[in-house]
Amino acid sequence: MPEITDKEIKTLEIKANEIRQSIITMLLEAGSGHTAGPLGMADVFTALFFHILNHNPKRPDWADRDRVVLSNGHICPVLYATMAHAGYFPMEELQTLRKFGSRLQGHPHREYLTMLETSSGPLASGLSQAVGMALADKIDNGVESHKTIYALLSDGEHDSGQIWEAAMLAGKNRLRNLIAIVDRNNIQIDGFTEDIMPLEPLADKWRAWNWHVQEIDGHNMEEIIDAVGKAKAVFEKPSVIIARTIPGKGVPDFERKFEWHGKPPNKEEAAMALNALRTLGGKIRSEHE
Repeated sequence: MPEITDKEIKTLEIKANEIRQSIITMLLEAGSGHTAGPLGMADVFTALFFHILNHNPKRPDWADRDRVVLSNGHICPVLYATMAHAGYFPMEELQTLRKFGSRLQGHPHREYLTMLETSSGPLASGLSQAVGMALADKIDNGVESHKTIYALLSDGEHDSGQIWEAAMLAGKNRLRNLIAIVDRNNIQIDGFTEDIMPLEPLADKWRAWNWHVQEIDGHNMEEIIDAVGKAKAVFEKPSVIIARTIPGKGVPDFERKFEWHGKPPNKEEAAMALNALRTLGGKIRSEHE
């Protein structure tokens, strides 16, 4: 993967900020949904859809596209917002989030939004789906395949044994075409992960199942892109990128507070959040000028 320029980093950071603003307006309109996780993963999704992925929004069924599987479906506002910004569907449709008849359900539903790779909702199932895709691609195409399967996971999902079963199978089959990205934001709906079910040493657990492991700052565009490049250069095993993120990133009143895991902002909170994000956007622009 070619090195990213300072200008490209600026463009991605501005786009991530715009996506965060879209998330807030979507959640306000819906009156329900999850806030912390979507804001925290905006940088990762922006890097994927605007720099890393081999995809074509005008041809979402293109056979040679990379696949993106969102396991923790409750953070779908960031997926929908990023896809709309990338041109998969009109931006105006974002305001239909969670409404009756909308294609943008509270968890991704492929029957309604056919450009999705999977439906998701039950936590921990996404890695199994991605492993199945990667294994099928390996069987069909062997080492010649240029597709990459990306599995986006939460840290709280690791409380479920299905994650570890899928990780073990992927390691055993040396699925080099599989990259998992873990949102290590340290919160889940009932509190902090290390209080509810301690996960550390998380990286060592993935290594034990024969995965190549990297730990990065999930808000640093250069680190995100560099980590994916390194993962794609590993040919003997699957890769996992543990992205350390701040839940509620970009809105100081939301950041690191597990209470924002599963609730939307009200009108006053949304206005405050949008003001904070617009101020941050101006700062990003000025820092790169």
